[in-house]
Amino acid sequence: MAIIGRFRHNHRVFTGEVIEGKVHSMLGGREYDMSEVKVLPPCTPTKIVCVGCNYVEHAKELNERIPDEPILFIKPPSSVLASGESIIYPEQAKRVDYEAELAVVIGKRTKNVKADKAKSHILGYTCFNDVTARDLQRKDVQWTRAKSFDTFSPIGPFIQTEVDPTNLNIKARLNGAVKQDSNTSDMIFNVYKLVEFVSSVMTLEMGDVIATGTPPGVGPMKRGDTIEVEIDNIGVLANKVA
Repeated sequence: MAIIGRFRHNHRVFTGEVIEGKVHSMLGGREYDMSEVKVLPPCTPTKIVCVGCNYVEHAKELNERIPDEPILFIKPPSSVLASGESIIYPEQAKRVDYEAELAVVIGKRTKNVKADKAKSHILGYTCFNDVTARDLQRKDVQWTRAKSFDTFSPIGPFIQTEVDPTNLNIKARLNGAVKQDSNTSDMIFNVYKLVEFVSSVMTLEMGDVIATGTPPGVGPMKRGDTIEVEIDNIGVLANKVA
């Protein structure tokens, strides 16, 4: 088991392992206190593949039928944001929502992988917030603009390499109040089935992210709010809205 992140020390960016509050560089072996480094997004995806309507209770909340196949959309790498950084509320939007999600980080080039082999292609798991301009999503019908603003993909803080992704408690807290509270066991398509399905459509590269859908309870944020996504055994992703 390892907890892996990306960090900046002065002008040097490196991948490190977090051990008992210290960061151990995986390049030179140097150890840093957490206060000495800036936490960056834990991976640099070429794409973020998101899954819509993937929790049974969320589908019920939306009065949607249970999908026969995963519903996919993509967010650009330019939307990635580290834990601790600010989500920027765009001028075009009148409502911006949080969506707490479990993110899968791909560990190697992956194409046409079956579910029973998917685990060996996964580096690990982290927290994700699929920030959405809800009014623009409804206006545009398709989701690209509403999902793609800069800062709309908070991810992190770190990647946990060994957890059971099929049974994890997941929460969203807005200004400390719990708004989403579920478990990944409520997913319609589990992590391994998603890797199989997505890799049948497109090649996944090392560092790419699959955001696995959100449970019920999504809602709006306003400027000045703090939104946290917490997943058992993985950590807490925290961002302010500016």
